[in-house]
Amino acid sequence: MSHVQHELAQKFPEKTDLIHELKTGNPHFSKLFDEYHDLNRRIHRIESRGTDRSRETMKELKLHRIALLDELTIMLDA
Repeated sequence: MSHVQHELAQKFPEKTDLIHELKTGNPHFSKLFDEYHDLNRRIHRIESRGTDRSRETMKELKLHRIALLDELTIMLDA
């Protein structure tokens, strides 16, 4: 169980300016960014509080977070 928050700016510190630019200028990126961070915080709260969630639920949440991160990464690398 990981209690590390996976904030986008922490993952890509060299791209903070680009993240800000895309978040303010690209509605699709902004939507994905917000969804990623909302989901990331939800996962972190569940893990840090020890809230009882099934392994399957946590697996689904984390797989969704990975899919969002993959899409955001593609947009940052374009």
